[in-house]
Amino acid sequence: MTTAFVFPGQGSQTLGMGKALFDNFAEAKSVFQEVNDALSQDLTAIMWGEDADALNLTENTQPALMAVSVAVTRVLEKQGGFQLADKGSHVAGHSLGEYSAITSAHALELADTARLLKLRGQAMQRAVPVGMGAMAAVLGLSFDDVSLIAKESSGEFVCQSANDNADGQVVISGHTQAVEKAVALASERGAKRAVMLPVSAPFHCTLMAPAAKEMNDALNQTIIRPPSLPVVANVTAQAESDPNQLRQLLVDQITGRVRWRESVLWMGDNGVDRMVELGAGKVLCGLARRINKDIETANAETPEDIEKLLEVLG
Repeated sequence: MTTAFVFPGQGSQTLGMGKALFDNFAEAKSVFQEVNDALSQDLTAIMWGEDADALNLTENTQPALMAVSVAVTRVLEKQGGFQLADKGSHVAGHSLGEYSAITSAHALELADTARLLKLRGQAMQRAVPVGMGAMAAVLGLSFDDVSLIAKESSGEFVCQSANDNADGQVVISGHTQAVEKAVALASERGAKRAVMLPVSAPFHCTLMAPAAKEMNDALNQTIIRPPSLPVVANVTAQAESDPNQLRQLLVDQITGRVRWRESVLWMGDNGVDRMVELGAGKVLCGLARRINKDIETANAETPEDIEKLLEVLG
């Protein structure tokens, strides 16, 4: 089978994620310690504590999810005696998961990625004052229908399609007034559900332009090497391997749409028939099954998951 390794984004975080890996594998312990050191912060204390609000702060969520994904990857590689490139054809990640993908493909250093994601979370929060921006999920309407509703709701405000996650699952983003208007309009037009999301900023829309500038400056000072596996990028929904292109796409991703549905379709069209999610949860496995029923899915988050996955990968 032809395997793509995929990495989750914000929303997959849970308190305690990664702790069993830390307790059982030296390579995982090394990942978490390196991330803590890079951030000069005890991030693992937040991840394994009891304060969900602290973990859900964007500046903590982003490096934390990446750390779990990279820890899973390194344990998988160590226990299996292979590199991802030996077992897969592509990597991809949903939003911040793209950083996990690029790091797991050895194009970014772990410490650099941790610092970039901390900054990314802070820059996104700085870009729009709390309360001025919002996001909402619209279920049961096509991407084109939702995009039209967003456009109609904009007026003098911003409202855009931010995540094309799967057939009938689109996330919109923008000014709170416009997003609320779009939610009401979507409900009128037959959406199964249209709900505001509990997020602190309007990600993946033009309001994030100040954050994109901050990330451009930071990424221009960061070494990115050719990845060991092509990266199916959120912005282009196709494989990319040029380091300069990857750098620019990470900037464009801040204001651009996450084209996840198209990315999964592209992988299926290019030979991928198994998708393996590495990191917290199994959100991407669920989306893949909705997008392309011919793609087999598997996930790994815990030591037990990794043991089962090693049998699957052979």
